[in-house]
Amino acid sequence: MAESATPLRVMLVNDRHDHADLMRRELVAIGYIVVAHVSAGDNLQVAFEGYRPDIIVAEMESPDCDTLEYMRVISDADPRPIVMFTNDDDPFTIRRAVMAGVSAYVTDARSTHRLRPVLDAAIARFDQLQAVRRELQKTRKTLSERKLIEQAKGVLMRKLDIDEPGAYRAMRKMAMDRNLRVADLARSLIAAADLLS
Repeated sequence: MAESATPLRVMLVNDRHDHADLMRRELVAIGYIVVAHVSAGDNLQVAFEGYRPDIIVAEMESPDCDTLEYMRVISDADPRPIVMFTNDDDPFTIRRAVMAGVSAYVTDARSTHRLRPVLDAAIARFDQLQAVRRELQKTRKTLSERKLIEQAKGVLMRKLDIDEPGAYRAMRKMAMDRNLRVADLARSLIAAADLLS
């Protein structure tokens, strides 16, 4: 999400209508654009898809199961920083909120001078978590590709009666000749061997 010169777009979720306008004014005062204000009882997923905010700020007495489920669905499909201001300090609720993708769960009194640091910290934490997730996906993909290459080398070693280094050299040459990645060629070799077996 990283910092940009463009103001971030916020979807405000609120079950305290007496505070909604105050929160909206505070967000605008610190440089955010409030693109939507929805009630906690609304379908947050539909609102999110319609407005595509950069960040979600929720202010509620206590997050209910439906609200947390909507946030989990949003976080799974298209993650965004989610900041929740609430009066509910129950450890079980906090755990459920974090599992739903909430980046910052603030239970003490909110004040204007603390709003910016809380949002900045939530965005930084979100960015850090997304980087870790990307690295994990990359590592899983690399391991999966290595497994394919090892399996394809085994196929060539059996079919061509060659050693492991020879099988890898043969795969590299075939991949270069076909303008393919070695992992993609390995996938094709394995599929072909499965067909012929």
